[in-house]
Amino acid sequence: MLTTAPKKDGAVADTMERFMARVELFMARVEASLPHTLTAPDWAASIAFRYRRRSSGQGVISPVAHVGAMALDDLREIDDQKEKIQRNTAQFVAGRTANNVLLTGARGTGKSSLIRACLHTYAAQGLRLIEVDKADLIDLQDIIELVAQRPEKFIIFCDDLSFDDGEPGYKALKSVLDGSVAASTPNVLIYATSNRRHLLPEYMSDNQTYKHTEDGEVHPGEGVEEKISLSERFGLWISFYPFSQDEYLAIVGQWLAHAGFAPEQIAAARAEALLWSLERGARSGRVAFQFARDFAGRTAPL
Repeated sequence: MLTTAPKKDGAVADTMERFMARVELFMARVEASLPHTLTAPDWAASIAFRYRRRSSGQGVISPVAHVGAMALDDLREIDDQKEKIQRNTAQFVAGRTANNVLLTGARGTGKSSLIRACLHTYAAQGLRLIEVDKADLIDLQDIIELVAQRPEKFIIFCDDLSFDDGEPGYKALKSVLDGSVAASTPNVLIYATSNRRHLLPEYMSDNQTYKHTEDGEVHPGEGVEEKISLSERFGLWISFYPFSQDEYLAIVGQWLAHAGFAPEQIAAARAEALLWSLERGARSGRVAFQFARDFAGRTAPL
Protein backbone atom coordinates (compact mmCIF):
# COMPACT_ATOMS: atom_id res chain seq x y z
CA MET A 1 0.00 0.00 0.00
CA LEU A 2 2.89 2.35 0.69
CA THR A 3 4.13 1.91 -2.85
CA THR A 4 0.88 3.05 -4.49
CA ALA A 5 0.55 6.46 -2.75
CA PRO A 6 3.38 8.19 -4.63
CA LYS A 7 1.90 7.01 -7.91
CA LYS A 8 -1.46 8.57 -7.04
CA ASP A 9 0.19 11.81 -5.93
CA GLY A 10 2.20 11.93 -9.14
CA ALA A 11 -0.89 11.36 -11.28
CA VAL A 12 -2.78 14.13 -9.45
CA ALA A 13 0.16 16.53 -9.88
CA ASP A 14 0.40 15.71 -13.56
CA THR A 15 -3.33 16.27 -14.02
CA MET A 16 -3.17 19.61 -12.21
CA GLU A 17 -0.20 20.69 -14.33
CA ARG A 18 -2.08 19.95 -17.54
CA PHE A 19 -5.17 21.69 -16.18
CA MET A 20 -3.22 24.85 -15.28
CA ALA A 21 -1.56 24.88 -18.70
CA ARG A 22 -5.00 24.81 -20.33
CA VAL A 23 -6.24 27.57 -18.00
CA GLU A 24 -3.25 29.77 -18.92
CA LEU A 25 -3.86 29.15 -22.62
CA PHE A 26 -7.52 30.01 -22.21
CA MET A 27 -6.73 33.22 -20.30
CA ALA A 28 -4.21 34.25 -22.96
CA ARG A 29 -6.86 33.88 -25.64
CA VAL A 30 -9.40 35.82 -23.59
CA GLU A 31 -6.88 38.60 -22.94
CA ALA A 32 -6.04 38.83 -26.65
CA SER A 33 -9.72 39.24 -27.51
CA LEU A 34 -10.26 42.07 -25.03
CA PRO A 35 -9.92 45.72 -26.17
CA HIS A 36 -6.54 47.24 -25.34
CA THR A 37 -5.88 50.88 -24.62
CA LEU A 38 -3.39 52.34 -27.06
CA THR A 39 -0.34 53.66 -25.22
CA ALA A 40 1.32 56.90 -26.28
CA PRO A 41 4.98 56.66 -27.31
CA ASP A 42 7.72 59.13 -26.44
CA TRP A 43 6.72 61.86 -28.87
CA ALA A 44 10.12 63.54 -28.46
CA ALA A 45 11.94 60.44 -29.73
CA SER A 46 11.40 61.14 -33.43
CA ILE A 47 9.48 63.15 -36.01
CA ALA A 48 8.08 59.98 -37.61
CA PHE A 49 6.29 57.02 -36.04
CA ARG A 50 4.92 53.68 -37.21
CA TYR A 51 1.75 51.97 -36.00
CA ARG A 52 1.72 48.18 -35.91
CA ARG A 53 -0.69 45.66 -34.43
CA ARG A 54 1.09 42.83 -32.62
CA SER A 55 0.06 39.19 -32.75
CA SER A 56 -1.52 39.64 -29.33
CA GLY A 57 -3.90 42.21 -30.81
CA GLN A 58 -2.23 45.11 -29.02
CA GLY A 59 -1.53 48.15 -31.22
CA VAL A 60 1.79 49.92 -30.72
CA ILE A 61 3.07 53.26 -32.00
CA SER A 62 6.86 53.12 -32.29
CA PRO A 63 9.26 55.97 -33.15
CA VAL A 64 11.25 55.60 -36.36
CA ALA A 65 14.90 55.72 -35.32
CA HIS A 66 16.33 56.77 -38.68
CA VAL A 67 14.09 58.94 -40.86
CA GLY A 68 15.48 59.16 -44.39
CA ALA A 69 16.50 62.72 -45.23
CA MET A 70 14.65 64.37 -48.10
CA ALA A 71 14.35 68.03 -49.06
CA LEU A 72 11.76 69.59 -51.33
CA ASP A 73 14.54 71.01 -53.51
CA ASP A 74 15.78 67.45 -54.12
CA LEU A 75 12.59 66.60 -56.02
CA ARG A 76 12.62 67.72 -59.66
CA GLU A 77 10.10 67.82 -62.50
CA ILE A 78 7.08 67.72 -60.17
CA ASP A 79 6.83 71.43 -59.41
CA ASP A 80 3.04 71.65 -59.73
CA GLN A 81 2.51 68.71 -57.40
CA LYS A 82 5.09 70.07 -54.99
CA GLU A 83 3.40 73.48 -54.86
CA LYS A 84 -0.03 71.98 -54.08
CA ILE A 85 1.05 69.70 -51.25
CA GLN A 86 3.43 72.28 -49.76
CA ARG A 87 0.66 74.89 -49.69
CA ASN A 88 -1.78 72.46 -48.06
CA THR A 89 0.79 71.35 -45.46
CA ALA A 90 1.79 74.93 -44.65
CA GLN A 91 -1.88 75.80 -44.03
CA PHE A 92 -2.23 72.77 -41.78
CA VAL A 93 0.86 73.55 -39.70
CA ALA A 94 -0.21 77.18 -39.34
CA GLY A 95 -3.53 76.09 -37.85
CA ARG A 96 -5.60 77.05 -40.89
CA THR A 97 -8.02 74.76 -42.67
CA ALA A 98 -6.47 72.14 -44.98
CA ASN A 99 -7.49 68.99 -46.81
CA ASN A 100 -6.74 65.30 -46.64
CA VAL A 101 -4.58 64.45 -49.64
CA LEU A 102 -4.56 61.55 -52.11
CA LEU A 103 -1.50 61.32 -54.36
CA THR A 104 -2.07 59.01 -57.31
CA GLY A 105 -0.37 58.08 -60.54
CA ALA A 106 2.69 56.48 -62.06
CA ARG A 107 4.97 54.48 -59.81
CA GLY A 108 8.33 55.91 -58.81
CA THR A 109 7.44 59.52 -59.58
CA GLY A 110 8.00 60.88 -56.06
CA LYS A 111 4.67 60.55 -54.26
CA SER A 112 6.05 59.13 -51.00
CA SER A 113 9.24 61.19 -51.24
CA LEU A 114 7.17 64.37 -51.48
CA ILE A 115 5.37 63.59 -48.23
CA ARG A 116 8.68 62.78 -46.53
CA ALA A 117 10.15 66.06 -47.78
CA CYS A 118 7.18 67.98 -46.35
CA LEU A 119 7.74 66.27 -43.01
CA HIS A 120 11.37 67.40 -42.87
CA THR A 121 10.44 70.91 -44.03
CA TYR A 122 7.83 71.49 -41.33
CA ALA A 123 9.07 69.28 -38.49
CA ALA A 124 10.54 72.26 -36.66
CA GLN A 125 7.05 73.81 -36.65
CA GLY A 126 5.55 70.76 -34.95
CA LEU A 127 4.66 68.48 -37.84
CA ARG A 128 4.79 64.74 -37.10
CA LEU A 129 3.98 61.66 -39.18
CA ILE A 130 2.44 58.30 -38.23
CA GLU A 131 2.63 55.59 -40.88
CA VAL A 132 -0.25 53.11 -40.81
CA ASP A 133 -0.48 50.01 -43.01
CA LYS A 134 -3.70 49.25 -44.84
CA ALA A 135 -4.36 46.21 -42.65
CA ASP A 136 -4.25 48.36 -39.51
CA LEU A 137 -6.64 51.09 -40.68
CA ILE A 138 -9.41 49.50 -38.61
CA ASP A 139 -7.64 51.10 -35.61
CA LEU A 140 -7.47 54.53 -37.24
CA GLN A 141 -10.04 56.10 -34.93
CA ASP A 142 -8.10 54.94 -31.86
CA ILE A 143 -4.91 56.53 -33.21
CA ILE A 144 -6.68 59.81 -33.89
CA GLU A 145 -8.21 59.89 -30.42
CA LEU A 146 -4.76 59.32 -28.89
CA VAL A 147 -3.22 62.37 -30.59
CA ALA A 148 -6.29 64.63 -30.65
CA GLN A 149 -5.18 66.64 -27.61
CA ARG A 150 -1.50 66.87 -28.56
CA PRO A 151 -0.04 70.27 -29.53
CA GLU A 152 1.70 68.82 -32.62
CA LYS A 153 0.15 68.45 -36.07
CA PHE A 154 -0.04 64.84 -37.26
CA ILE A 155 -0.11 63.40 -40.76
CA ILE A 156 -1.49 59.85 -40.83
CA PHE A 157 0.39 58.37 -43.79
CA CYS A 158 -0.90 55.39 -45.79
CA ASP A 159 1.54 54.36 -48.50
CA ASP A 160 0.62 52.42 -51.64
CA LEU A 161 -3.03 52.27 -50.65
CA SER A 162 -5.59 50.13 -52.47
CA PHE A 163 -8.38 47.85 -51.36
CA ASP A 164 -10.07 44.67 -52.45
CA ASP A 165 -13.81 44.32 -52.08
CA GLY A 166 -14.88 43.70 -48.49
CA GLU A 167 -11.69 44.72 -46.70
CA PRO A 168 -12.51 46.20 -43.26
CA GLY A 169 -9.98 49.02 -43.54
CA TYR A 170 -11.97 50.50 -46.43
CA LYS A 171 -15.00 51.40 -44.35
CA ALA A 172 -12.86 52.52 -41.40
CA LEU A 173 -10.97 55.01 -43.58
CA LYS A 174 -14.14 56.14 -45.29
CA SER A 175 -15.78 56.81 -41.94
CA VAL A 176 -12.85 58.89 -40.69
CA LEU A 177 -12.53 60.94 -43.88
CA ASP A 178 -16.18 61.90 -43.95
CA GLY A 179 -19.46 60.86 -42.44
CA SER A 180 -18.41 59.64 -39.01
CA VAL A 181 -20.38 60.63 -35.93
CA ALA A 182 -17.15 61.98 -34.43
CA ALA A 183 -16.10 65.47 -35.51
CA SER A 184 -12.91 65.91 -37.51
CA THR A 185 -9.79 66.57 -35.46
CA PRO A 186 -8.04 69.83 -36.41
CA ASN A 187 -4.53 68.50 -35.70
CA VAL A 188 -4.79 65.38 -37.90
CA LEU A 189 -4.77 64.97 -41.68
CA ILE A 190 -4.56 61.83 -43.78
CA TYR A 191 -2.09 61.68 -46.66
CA ALA A 192 -2.25 58.58 -48.86
CA THR A 193 -0.44 57.44 -51.99
CA SER A 194 -1.77 54.98 -54.53
CA ASN A 195 -1.18 53.78 -58.07
CA ARG A 196 -4.95 53.36 -58.36
CA ARG A 197 -7.01 56.52 -58.48
CA HIS A 198 -10.24 55.05 -57.12
CA LEU A 199 -8.51 52.76 -54.59
CA LEU A 200 -10.81 49.83 -55.42
CA PRO A 201 -10.63 47.50 -58.45
CA GLU A 202 -13.09 48.21 -61.24
CA TYR A 203 -14.39 45.43 -63.48
CA MET A 204 -16.14 45.18 -66.80
CA SER A 205 -18.93 43.40 -64.95
CA ASP A 206 -19.65 46.65 -63.12
CA ASN A 207 -20.94 48.08 -66.39
CA GLN A 208 -23.06 45.00 -67.04
CA THR A 209 -25.26 45.89 -64.08
CA TYR A 210 -26.71 48.69 -66.17
CA LYS A 211 -28.52 46.05 -68.24
CA HIS A 212 -32.07 45.87 -67.00
CA THR A 213 -32.90 42.21 -66.41
CA GLU A 214 -35.63 40.55 -64.41
CA ASP A 215 -33.29 39.89 -61.48
CA GLY A 216 -31.04 42.90 -62.00
CA GLU A 217 -30.30 45.56 -59.38
CA VAL A 218 -32.88 48.31 -59.22
CA HIS A 219 -30.28 51.06 -58.88
CA PRO A 220 -27.16 49.60 -60.51
CA GLY A 221 -25.28 52.89 -60.61
CA GLU A 222 -25.13 53.05 -56.83
CA GLY A 223 -22.73 50.07 -56.72
CA VAL A 224 -20.29 51.86 -59.00
CA GLU A 225 -20.66 55.12 -57.07
CA GLU A 226 -19.75 53.27 -53.87
CA LYS A 227 -16.46 52.19 -55.44
CA ILE A 228 -15.35 55.74 -56.22
CA SER A 229 -16.76 57.39 -53.10
CA LEU A 230 -13.66 56.81 -50.95
CA SER A 231 -11.26 58.71 -53.18
CA GLU A 232 -13.77 61.56 -53.46
CA ARG A 233 -13.58 62.04 -49.70
CA PHE A 234 -10.01 63.25 -50.02
CA GLY A 235 -10.26 67.01 -50.43
CA LEU A 236 -7.10 67.34 -52.51
CA TRP A 237 -6.13 65.04 -55.38
CA ILE A 238 -2.59 65.30 -56.73
CA SER A 239 -1.83 63.35 -59.90
CA PHE A 240 1.59 62.17 -61.07
CA TYR A 241 2.51 61.21 -64.62
CA PRO A 242 5.34 59.26 -66.29
CA PHE A 243 8.43 61.34 -67.05
CA SER A 244 9.61 62.21 -70.51
CA GLN A 245 13.19 61.42 -71.52
CA ASP A 246 14.34 64.99 -70.87
CA GLU A 247 12.65 65.04 -67.45
CA TYR A 248 14.23 61.72 -66.55
CA LEU A 249 17.71 62.95 -67.56
CA ALA A 250 17.19 66.16 -65.59
CA ILE A 251 16.49 64.11 -62.46
CA VAL A 252 19.56 61.95 -63.11
CA GLY A 253 21.64 65.10 -63.44
CA GLN A 254 20.23 66.51 -60.21
CA TRP A 255 21.13 63.40 -58.21
CA LEU A 256 24.61 63.17 -59.77
CA ALA A 257 25.23 66.84 -59.00
CA HIS A 258 24.06 66.16 -55.45
CA ALA A 259 26.71 63.40 -55.29
CA GLY A 260 29.44 65.83 -56.33
CA PHE A 261 29.85 65.08 -60.04
CA ALA A 262 30.97 67.82 -62.42
CA PRO A 263 28.76 68.94 -65.33
CA GLU A 264 30.96 67.21 -67.90
CA GLN A 265 30.72 63.91 -65.99
CA ILE A 266 26.95 64.26 -65.81
CA ALA A 267 26.77 64.89 -69.56
CA ALA A 268 28.94 61.85 -70.23
CA ALA A 269 26.62 59.68 -68.11
CA ARG A 270 23.51 60.44 -70.20
CA ALA A 271 23.89 57.45 -72.52
CA GLU A 272 24.33 55.07 -69.58
CA ALA A 273 21.34 56.60 -67.82
CA LEU A 274 19.13 56.06 -70.87
CA LEU A 275 20.29 52.45 -71.20
CA TRP A 276 19.59 51.93 -67.51
CA SER A 277 16.00 53.16 -67.91
CA LEU A 278 15.53 51.03 -71.03
CA GLU A 279 16.61 47.91 -69.16
CA ARG A 280 14.27 48.75 -66.31
CA GLY A 281 11.38 49.47 -68.66
CA ALA A 282 10.56 52.78 -67.00
CA ARG A 283 11.61 56.41 -66.74
CA SER A 284 10.86 57.61 -63.23
CA GLY A 285 12.41 59.46 -60.35
CA ARG A 286 13.06 56.17 -58.58
CA VAL A 287 14.89 54.71 -61.59
CA ALA A 288 16.92 57.92 -61.94
CA PHE A 289 17.92 57.80 -58.26
CA GLN A 290 18.88 54.13 -58.54
CA PHE A 291 21.06 54.85 -61.58
CA ALA A 292 22.75 57.73 -59.76
CA ARG A 293 23.54 55.47 -56.81
CA ASP A 294 25.02 52.84 -59.10
CA PHE A 295 27.04 55.38 -61.10
CA ALA A 296 28.33 57.08 -57.94
CA GLY A 297 29.30 53.75 -56.46
CA ARG A 298 31.57 52.82 -59.33
CA THR A 299 32.71 56.25 -60.54
CA ALA A 300 34.47 58.83 -58.43
CA PRO A 301 33.54 62.53 -58.85
CA LEU A 302 36.18 64.87 -60.19
